[in-house]
Amino acid sequence: MSAFRRVDSADRPLRVIQVGAGGMGRAWLEVIAASPDVELVGIVDLDLDTARAGAALYGDPTLPVDADLETLVQLTRPDAILDITVPVAHHPVTTQALFLGLPVLGEKPVAPTVAQSLSLVAAAEITGELFMVSQSRRYNDQLVAFKQHARLLGRLGLLSTQFAKAPHFGGFRDEMDDVLLLDMAIHAFDSARYLLDAEPVAVYCESFNPSWSWYRGDAAASAIFEFEGGLRYTYDGSWCSPGLETSWNGSWRVSGEAGAATWSGDDAPVSEIDGQPGNPDALGSVGVEIAGSLAAFVSALRTGESPDGEVHGNVLSLAMVEAAIASKNEGRRILIDDVLDASLASALEVEQRGDVRERLASWGSARAALGQVASAV
Repeated sequence: MSAFRRVDSADRPLRVIQVGAGGMGRAWLEVIAASPDVELVGIVDLDLDTARAGAALYGDPTLPVDADLETLVQLTRPDAILDITVPVAHHPVTTQALFLGLPVLGEKPVAPTVAQSLSLVAAAEITGELFMVSQSRRYNDQLVAFKQHARLLGRLGLLSTQFAKAPHFGGFRDEMDDVLLLDMAIHAFDSARYLLDAEPVAVYCESFNPSWSWYRGDAAASAIFEFEGGLRYTYDGSWCSPGLETSWNGSWRVSGEAGAATWSGDDAPVSEIDGQPGNPDALGSVGVEIAGSLAAFVSALRTGESPDGEVHGNVLSLAMVEAAIASKNEGRRILIDDVLDASLASALEVEQRGDVRERLASWGSARAALGQVASAV
């Protein structure tokens, strides 16, 4: 059983360094500034002008900045690291932070590949530090309520998501391969795991790029996932579908033996059970997106309760993405365990740290290792 170290900060804000102050980094800086539970003590960015601009946005232009994480850690002695870098930097930044003896809250995806993600799982186990991935769309009270409605339906059979948006981002997304599956669909895939309380077994997927698309990579995809117990989850999405757009959360429907529930992604969910409106018990608020992620990270470090997004529990969401991409590339049904096994073999082959390689080799199977849910020590 994996474990993570608690941080005793109940009587003061958690002192954090943020790595990455670009587009998404600016959103995090605003959330940190509004949180009474966190104090920013430094910003790391390869572009020091970007770091200084981030400090000004945070409201403290005198905040220490540096291009090197270890240097700033030695100067400020933080409690934790926020890794808000671009995906390709997630593995090196998070690995460095964990081996500096610091817990990490990182942006999704956990890493660009499942192989690198498994390396980070092993690093978290070795260091005993919490690594949580901010799968921010789990922090939505309507999603929680939708799950409560789903629990009224008896045995579940089918969950579906329709997603249709037409954003013109510019920048790196316009040039990404598999832009929809890799950059956006992971939110829906992760939410499906949460809603079904089950794990994926296999997927068949097709993707394409409509003739009018402004993306280089495929911006539309359809996937059918088989989950444990024979459940099916279908995803139909597009990032170049102007008109009658869905919410950013997508439009959802779940069907069970006693009825069905729907959620527009923007409004309160509804259900019908045996011909009558469903009325599930309400739960407390989980917060809103990245602010909810940040609050959950702080709470986990203080209480020792494993949060949603703890790395062992997050990797399978990325595995769903890799399996879907493999399926559309190969034109066949792909087993999730085949993706995990190949990723573990790849991680063992390329891992540079001997201690991480040794931990990876000790697992036997990635699926078994990911079944370990971290708890605090």
